[in-house]
Amino acid sequence: MTNDAISAAIPPRRSADDRGAEALTVSRVRPAYQQVADQLLALILDGSLAAGDRLPSETELSSIFGVSRSTVREALRALASRDLVETARGTTGGTFVRRVEQEQVSDYLETSLGLMSGSDDITVTQMLEAREILEVPAARRAAERRQDHHLEAMREAVDREKLTRGRGMRFQEHRNFHGIILQSSQNPLLEIMTEPVFRVLQTKFLNPDVEPRVWRSVDDDHETILEAIAAQDADAAAEAMHDHLTRLRETYLDHDVSRRQS
Repeated sequence: MTNDAISAAIPPRRSADDRGAEALTVSRVRPAYQQVADQLLALILDGSLAAGDRLPSETELSSIFGVSRSTVREALRALASRDLVETARGTTGGTFVRRVEQEQVSDYLETSLGLMSGSDDITVTQMLEAREILEVPAARRAAERRQDHHLEAMREAVDREKLTRGRGMRFQEHRNFHGIILQSSQNPLLEIMTEPVFRVLQTKFLNPDVEPRVWRSVDDDHETILEAIAAQDADAAAEAMHDHLTRLRETYLDHDVSRRQS
């Protein structure tokens, strides 16, 4: 290697102050309780600590982490505030890893999406797009995996839709039908991700003055989707769901435009 090459490979010399300042910005030191909480969270996420497992006592944790009991207590509070652990009293008590419920995750997502949509971090167009990405494949899976009790529940939902009057109840029946399709897909993750999107769209963005012809179109679409799922025609079910959601787009988008202009 030539002298020029060696010189190019060696970075220019910096002052001690420059090097010290750079080192300080590489990794910011977090509060001790947060570091303890982060390590416990990592153990929960990688499965080392499973739902129902009891954590060591505060005294044991303070010894393991080399921190005070008050620091451990604050770390456990941080985890409890995220519904990751819970404390039970008594001789068989202690701090346990919580079992996360599907509705708990769904409710959290709904609240978060509602707040983000309210501050324009997420647009109604993006939410409608996400809904299509999730629900069209869900209809396909429902056609492949549905059971008789799913079909019965869908038929009952469609029948109730046709008999129901009034804004609130029509929305509720519409949601019920789509919820049953998600259940029929037999993929709980699809339910967890899709339900919050649907609820926020329904609550915040769907035009409150939907014309009767729109509801008649919804009823017809649901009948078509149901027939495809009953026939176990996955392609037809996916296409029918896509067409249905596409037709509904204008209802949401028109309302969103008027809301932002008011």
